[in-house]
Amino acid sequence: MRRTTGRLMRGITLLSVLALGATACGGSDDDSSDQKGVSAADIQAALKKGGTVNVWAWEPTLKSVAANFEKKYPKVKINLVAERSGDKHYTALSNAIAAKKGVPDVAQVEYFALSQYSLTKGLTDLAPYGADKLKAKYTPGPWNAVSDGDKVYGLPMDSGPMAMFYNKKVFDKYKVAVPTTWDEYVDAAAKLHKADPKVYIANDAGDAGFTTSMLWQAGSRPYKVDGTKVSVNFDDAGAKKYTDTWQKLLDQKLVSPINGWTDDWYKGLGDGTIATLTTGAWMPANFVSGVPQASGDWRAAPMPAWTKGDKASAENGGSSLALPELGKNKELAYAFVEYANAGDGVQTRV
Repeated sequence: MRRTTGRLMRGITLLSVLALGATACGGSDDDSSDQKGVSAADIQAALKKGGTVNVWAWEPTLKSVAANFEKKYPKVKINLVAERSGDKHYTALSNAIAAKKGVPDVAQVEYFALSQYSLTKGLTDLAPYGADKLKAKYTPGPWNAVSDGDKVYGLPMDSGPMAMFYNKKVFDKYKVAVPTTWDEYVDAAAKLHKADPKVYIANDAGDAGFTTSMLWQAGSRPYKVDGTKVSVNFDDAGAKKYTDTWQKLLDQKLVSPINGWTDDWYKGLGDGTIATLTTGAWMPANFVSGVPQASGDWRAAPMPAWTKGDKASAENGGSSLALPELGKNKELAYAFVEYANAGDGVQTRV
């Protein structure tokens, strides 16, 4: 593979680490659970008795889900802590688990991070609560992300089929066509930045998850598993498509170095200095809550293709609701998770 900039290489290095961690999750056969089954009657009795469930999650639609759950079960209080996401969320969760103090009853955990907590026995196996009977409610990808053999470490909340979100106001202002291929994307980036040096087509801070998605769409399959042996090879044609294209954007300084999910990033999405965001279909809710000043400016288009007319896309992100092992009120916590991600809460999100 050709030499890459530091940011791109850091993203690829992190991908290798994540791949090894994810593979290790599949090898936890000796992590036997001694949990006994929890019956539906046990859960109903807990709901009737009531109590408080502390939930750490940034997904904005959970606010309405929690309110509806409390209406249905008036003796239950859902304490939703939603002010942090990303690294801050996981740092706080890991610190609480390590200190064995202040651990939430329910935590939002992205699929890539589940193995970090399940391998260290930080999450409750939900199969004894009945989660193993819910497999048919989900597509294979999200279900495989939360399960390991007969164990279930969370219930899927969303998935990430990708789209390109773009600021129509910016593209219209500078009369730049919305790109349908990655070559057109590079051209559009140059035109936008030339028209206004403050405008970048996207931000790039070495996001490993984005790199994974781009490699997948380009046909790269860098990870091979043979029993307990894992090999990583980024020297295939698909990887070269991605690195060659993204290297052009980096070399010409056509992408902003702003980190995602920061105040500066939201500001850029709001004021038009970041003109596109290629990510999972879960993003619109975050536009509503995080970029209200750009209401009506953003649109969704198919993810740019590597070859014109190609329909191949990819996935990015997705998360679950899980029960930390040190959390309390397990029956109530599971009842809320099942309601939110497999029951009436799925339909009541607004």
